[in-house]
Amino acid sequence: MIQPSAQGPARPETPKVRLILAMVPTVLVAACATYHAKPLPDGADLANAPSLELPAGQLAVPGLSTHPFNPANGLDMTETVTLAVLNNPDLKAKRLQAGVAAAQLLQAGLLPNPQLSTSYLNPVSGQPPLSDSYTFGLMQDLTALISRGAARAAARADKAKVNLNILWQEWQVAQKARQLFIQARAHAHLDDVLETRRRLYAKRYRRDRKALRQGNLTLATSSADLVALVDANTQLRQLQRQRNQTRHALDALLGLKPEVKPRLTGFARLHPFSRAQFRTALAQLPRRRPDLLALKAGYHSQEATVRKAILQQFPTLSIGPTGGRDTGFVNSVGFSINLTLPLFDHNQGRIAIARATRAVLRQTYQARLDSAVNAAHKLWREVHIRHRQLRQLEARLPKLEATTDAAQRSFARGNLSAGTYINLRSSLLAKRVEAIRLKSALQQAQAGLETLLGMTLGPRGSTAGGES
Repeated sequence: MIQPSAQGPARPETPKVRLILAMVPTVLVAACATYHAKPLPDGADLANAPSLELPAGQLAVPGLSTHPFNPANGLDMTETVTLAVLNNPDLKAKRLQAGVAAAQLLQAGLLPNPQLSTSYLNPVSGQPPLSDSYTFGLMQDLTALISRGAARAAARADKAKVNLNILWQEWQVAQKARQLFIQARAHAHLDDVLETRRRLYAKRYRRDRKALRQGNLTLATSSADLVALVDANTQLRQLQRQRNQTRHALDALLGLKPEVKPRLTGFARLHPFSRAQFRTALAQLPRRRPDLLALKAGYHSQEATVRKAILQQFPTLSIGPTGGRDTGFVNSVGFSINLTLPLFDHNQGRIAIARATRAVLRQTYQARLDSAVNAAHKLWREVHIRHRQLRQLEARLPKLEATTDAAQRSFARGNLSAGTYINLRSSLLAKRVEAIRLKSALQQAQAGLETLLGMTLGPRGSTAGGES
């Protein structure tokens, strides 16, 4: 205890106290962040040509392995998928959510700031000697220490959930890229076959008109051939619209400008797998699918939230030292305790909400898992049905081609009518169209099954081939 003299201390101490009080806010403000505006963009941020900004080794997409990227030689399926996952505008926005989750984890680990309280009084009356009085108090909330571990566990699980959801979005974009690539390549092949068919009918109809003028053909026969030609033209126009839709969808997925037309090369390889492999992948589904793992992480986060709510039912406790001086020059130090009396609120409301939310998340996970299993079985069956149909169709094609070639030779020798030969050729082209569409549907179903199961069905690369 400091004993004042009979005359009291000199007043020069008062400016020092005032200086200290004035410096405290200055020091605290110096550590604050500053605001900088970030305006929105004025135009589209789309590329003029395919390009990569990140190494493909950073990706975790099924069926995507190390692969050279050279857009000058065209894009095969692997390059298309890689470019889509890296350059897709929606994915770029999704990836920024990882920064938000990291910031939330940082916030969860921070302790509440201590609370500083102070007061200053200047006596205006009374018997001297008198002094200016002041008090200081520094309080720290101890309750946050109790729930800090649960809060950090919840934030860590939330961060994992966000990252897994981003990964699942990448898988979805990769799946969409595969589908569009398969569609685009199938459309290119269909265009060749349908154009050949159109030329065949056009040539036949020109012969019909000549024969009709000469009186060697009936109007009914010529009209039937005209209907066939119109139908062939209609199919070509429909295909042109489909190709346009597929191209624009692919440009949007790759983050390219609408006028950019990436050259696609190669074709998707099929790698069927056994029923035993399917069952193994199905059993491992909860440990492989990013969306299921994200739901698990969200459930673990809610578990920690329940634990945090239970810990927060205890009374709020703050403790800290206090000190000061009164107008009689008496200095004192001590400590202060603030305790919330839990008379009405035991945090039972937040606990009930946290438990109910946990029950919802648990059922949501179960529903997603059940849906994934059912969808996997449906796609598995669809793959086998389409594979069997394609195998049967391809087994009949060689015989039909041989018959058509023989008919062409007979027609060239004048031993077969033009109508019979053209009908055979048209039937062959129709079966080729059916085979192309069936193979495209099979490839899309298998790619969808791969994504649904969260597995790699072997090296799904592309081989050099024609261009589209």
